[in-house]
Amino acid sequence: MKLQEIIANDSSVRLIDLALDRVLAGEIQTRLAKLGCLDPPVDGDFGTVSRFVLGEYAKQTGIALDETIDSRLAQSLPDHSEDTFMPVTLGNDFASRIIKYMQLRNHWIARLPGFLNVVYVEGTNADGKPNADEFNKFNDRRIVIGIENGKPTIKMNVLGTTEPGKFFTDNPMNPLGAARIAFGQYKAWRVGIHRASAPSRHEALVQVGELSVHRDLNKDGKRTGDRIDVGSAFAINQHSGHNASANNIGQASAGCLVGRSHDEHKEFMKLVKTDPRFKKATNGYKYVSTVIAGDDLKETIG
Repeated sequence: MKLQEIIANDSSVRLIDLALDRVLAGEIQTRLAKLGCLDPPVDGDFGTVSRFVLGEYAKQTGIALDETIDSRLAQSLPDHSEDTFMPVTLGNDFASRIIKYMQLRNHWIARLPGFLNVVYVEGTNADGKPNADEFNKFNDRRIVIGIENGKPTIKMNVLGTTEPGKFFTDNPMNPLGAARIAFGQYKAWRVGIHRASAPSRHEALVQVGELSVHRDLNKDGKRTGDRIDVGSAFAINQHSGHNASANNIGQASAGCLVGRSHDEHKEFMKLVKTDPRFKKATNGYKYVSTVIAGDDLKETIG
């Protein structure tokens, strides 16, 4: 079935029946993704998160969702566009420049109330200005952005690193070389435990999905010319740096996305767990995160 059939026939379909109609489920997911409600990729599997997000979308449109999708709700999905459904007003502040960059790169942006965008900006200071991005130093930003009243708002902006330090660059855990995450957007993390059997075990966002890394076989601390490795079991987690020196990553990162301060990391985890997709839909929610080069942000957006 297609949305247009529901509209044309003034009919309805039960949410439970979407499990048997991947075509219709996929079409609804596609529209929700376009409107900044449901994070891609679209898979036609209308599960817990998809159902929750459809309900949140319905609330925003003022249309009741009573276990069925009626013709009015079906019509609203193609009627809305990114410009008309919860439009975002952008300025020249750091959050706006990040969102502009994400739009330009076709990265997905969460717009619904309470939904969060986790972004890492490499080689950038707290004010958004690029820095020298020196090797083996914490000089990147871990940022969480929400859309509030149509404007992007930074909920967290703390010091971190998106790169391995010198120790694991010289002593890589993989014979192909230390992992340095490729710039881009990935849906690849769930709430879990980092280093489950170690004394430093702590709650983190743990990799459970596919992402791309550059393998630093020549140990030069750069991505240039490095082989791309793709996989879902690299253990590229979003964890704490346990207060390592800002001027020496040490063994705090083998290629993960690391917040330097342990207290700030605990606040990060507390914050990301307020996202309704985790708090209200499922604690197995898979988080999206975006990794941006600060110099490219500056060159592209200003």
